[in-house]
Amino acid sequence: MNWDDARIFLAIYRVGTLRGAAAVLQVDQATAGRRLAAIEASLQARLFLRTPGGYVPTAAGELAFVAAERMEQAADQLQRQMQGLDTRLSGVVRVATSDTLGRHYLLEAFRRVQADHPAIRVVLSTSTQITNLTRREADIAVRNVRPDNPDLIHRHLARRDMGLYASVDYMQAHGEPKLGTAFAGHRLVVYQRSAIPGRFDAFCGEPTRNGQVALEVNSGLMMLEAVARGLGIGELPVILADTYPALVRLWPQRAESYDLWLVLHGDLSRSARVRAIADAIVQVFEEDD
Repeated sequence: MNWDDARIFLAIYRVGTLRGAAAVLQVDQATAGRRLAAIEASLQARLFLRTPGGYVPTAAGELAFVAAERMEQAADQLQRQMQGLDTRLSGVVRVATSDTLGRHYLLEAFRRVQADHPAIRVVLSTSTQITNLTRREADIAVRNVRPDNPDLIHRHLARRDMGLYASVDYMQAHGEPKLGTAFAGHRLVVYQRSAIPGRFDAFCGEPTRNGQVALEVNSGLMMLEAVARGLGIGELPVILADTYPALVRLWPQRAESYDLWLVLHGDLSRSARVRAIADAIVQVFEEDD
């Protein structure tokens, strides 16, 4: 199996459909199907069962996945090492973070880099999901989880507080929730469990079991906007929520702290364009403290 074929196989294995794999690799579906058929013919093995629910790997497919993943890791390592030797202040840097951090911090960092190095192009991805830097899903990540992978370099950027908020209109209509009632009689805006596990069952230490979940979101920016528009009570970053005139902080004595980290792969630490973006992000955070 050559590397081009391995990429097709890995995408089908991970996504489960030809259409989805083709979209990930930006090829047409017919090409992905032909390549898979060629792989199976060359290996003389059926790698997937075609089912109504998608492509399910066979025993041979599971074995092929292990080998193909090793190929992917080697290819990614080579690309990272070559990029790490690049001293040019030009080219693409892929950055992953949440939409709220992107809006509040990273866009300013990118503006500064663009002013000094206009040949650097940033590809920004915003999500609550943790990006896999080892698989080159991004070059830099800013997130609230400290990595435990020894291949990743991390730097502590800031410690921030989460607080409880509601809009002025919501407060006038419903009043303030009472501690110890688990938000009985109140509407809540929460994160989807798949987006941020653990943020569904309690706000600032108060259980949410008696509250009415009015809205589930998968984005920090949508959480801010929904609470500001009076859809319910929500748990928000204090440094961001305090900039919204429509929001009132509840129970200021209750807060939960979280840390923010800049993360990049060690192989990229000497890449000029990656360092330029990382240094600008650090500077913006330092100025905000």
